Amino acid sequence: MRLSILSVAAVMALLPNAVRAEPEILGTGAAFAAPLYSKWSEDYKASSGVQVNYQATGSGVGQKQVVVGTVDFGASDVPMEASKLQESNLLQFPTAVGGLDVIVNLPNVSVNALHLTGPVLADIYMGKITKWDDPQITRLNPDLSLPSIPIIPVHHASASGMTFAISRYLSKVSPDWKTSMGIGLTLEWPSGVGVHGSAGASGEVPKFVGAIGYAESSYVTSNHLVSVQIMNKAGKYVSPTAETFAASAQQADWAASQNFAVDLTDMPGDQSWPIVTATFVLVPKNPAKVGASEGVLKFFGWAYDNGDDDVRQLQYVPLPKTVKEEIRSKWKK
Repeated sequence: MRLSILSVAAVMALLPNAVRAEPEILGTGAAFAAPLYSKWSEDYKASSGVQVNYQATGSGVGQKQVVVGTVDFGASDVPMEASKLQESNLLQFPTAVGGLDVIVNLPNVSVNALHLTGPVLADIYMGKITKWDDPQITRLNPDLSLPSIPIIPVHHASASGMTFAISRYLSKVSPDWKTSMGIGLTLEWPSGVGVHGSAGASGEVPKFVGAIGYAESSYVTSNHLVSVQIMNKAGKYVSPTAETFAASAQQADWAASQNFAVDLTDMPGDQSWPIVTATFVLVPKNPAKVGASEGVLKFFGWAYDNGDDDVRQLQYVPLPKTVKEEIRSKWKK
């Protein structure tokens, strides 16, 4: 007679040398952080035997799922408000810093050859500038021959931390954007093509000549897409690179921020890229699954100690050592 599944499990539990399944950590949320968490998960599995299963579903989903308890951690590029953290009994901390690239698909325009400003970018997405040879664009690019073709704005349709970051930046540099579009994970876009996250933008922009979109930098470089230069707060055109992301991150006052919720958009400095964000993890303080949050903190603690090379290789910026130490002190509490 065959043993039932329950009986087999009981027998296996009693055998000292039995092979048991390793624990699994479940996370979901920001697509921005997905390349990094995927690499960290791979390395952590090899080091500890623990599998971290992370799904890129968007910052909005990450926040919702950790609140209702269907995952061990949520990830979001949008820091949760202090009142919501308290209400949901969550711990919030950053894991890395990265940049958002603006990408285009234009004939004979190479990587970082096109110049844009924040106000012009805002007018494009608000539908006020509709052709690539518009005087407001050609004035910024006297050395480029821009075609008289329609601009096809590509935006994130689902709740997205990247939409939050770019809308927060544009609200700072364009009064019209601030009053008509505002800041949010989702927006009422007047026109254009909606996609799912940075992966969707990276896939759709190359399909349409005349398209413009925004995506996390590692998606752009891995897909060999055409990014643009943007004029920063200092009036300098800068390219989206790890160095310009780091220049913005160095301006942050981490110590003064509540729950590490720093705003890294439109930072001062000649080398600062204007659309930079930290990415955050949300962990239940009292999880329904015993030991779940402890496992999550062990994973990210390992990543803080061993994952900075991965951070740099994927064009993110590691957190400063002092910030990591402050985060660990919060974990102990």
